[in-house]
Amino acid sequence: MSDITLKTWILAIRPKTLPAAGGPVIVGTAVAFADHAFSLIPALAALLGCLLLQIAVNLANDYFDGIKGIDQNDRLGPVRVTQSGLMEPGTVKKAMILVLGLAGLIALYLMHVGGWPIFWIAVASILGALTYSGGPFPMASHGLADFFVFVFFGLVAVCGTYYVQALTLTWTVVLLAVPVGFVITAILVVNNYRDIKTDAAVGKRSLAVIIGPSLTRIQFMLLLGLTYATPIILAAVRQISVWAALLPLLSLPLALSCIRQMNSLTGTPLNQTLAQTAKLSLIFSLLLALGLVC
Repeated sequence: MSDITLKTWILAIRPKTLPAAGGPVIVGTAVAFADHAFSLIPALAALLGCLLLQIAVNLANDYFDGIKGIDQNDRLGPVRVTQSGLMEPGTVKKAMILVLGLAGLIALYLMHVGGWPIFWIAVASILGALTYSGGPFPMASHGLADFFVFVFFGLVAVCGTYYVQALTLTWTVVLLAVPVGFVITAILVVNNYRDIKTDAAVGKRSLAVIIGPSLTRIQFMLLLGLTYATPIILAAVRQISVWAALLPLLSLPLALSCIRQMNSLTGTPLNQTLAQTAKLSLIFSLLLALGLVC
């Protein structure tokens, strides 16, 4: 492991995916702040825990797809360290276990703060990280990854962050988790759309493979459309302020750019679309959070 460069570790961690972990925590914390329930240490612990789980999912995906032969030399996405030989599979596996262990330590603290609900969230999150690409029925290979991402990086991350600060849940925070889940799921949709041909060739049945490219493009547009529509609906029924509905619209030009790219690009150029969609998820979450605390 000592011979592995920092650049290789960065490739394994995939830092461009980390906004998917930060955005939900920002929104959950903003709702807690608006409800006069903000607590700094639990909020920071939730952020660190979510980042560690995202890294663990990335390492697990790299490891399991590498040893199963799902990642091939013709893959269109960024370099995978297991498949490319930059790291031994055992090294990636050990790193995954280490990161999951660190996430477990964060979970112990959050359990002290939030009790048994956090225990079950932690157990489900760790099992989800392992079964996303691993196990006898990997979700990513059976069209369930989109649902997994929406639930864990949307509903669970936002609501869990709020809960460890407020020690309760409200309908407002649950509903605000929905658009966050939509925009983060859109990141995965770009990834799977890019890989439709290579995934199908090795028997990986992502949702994009199952429904095909045309419907995947429609799925992407619907997810982003609902991302912006949901806060407007919540403002219309007076669940959130008008500011919280309008400020996220400042990120709409970036969303439209991502949609145009999805409708015009294929293959490797979609890596840039993937990065821009991840950036969009963070900017949207920041603007929504700003509107909630104003």
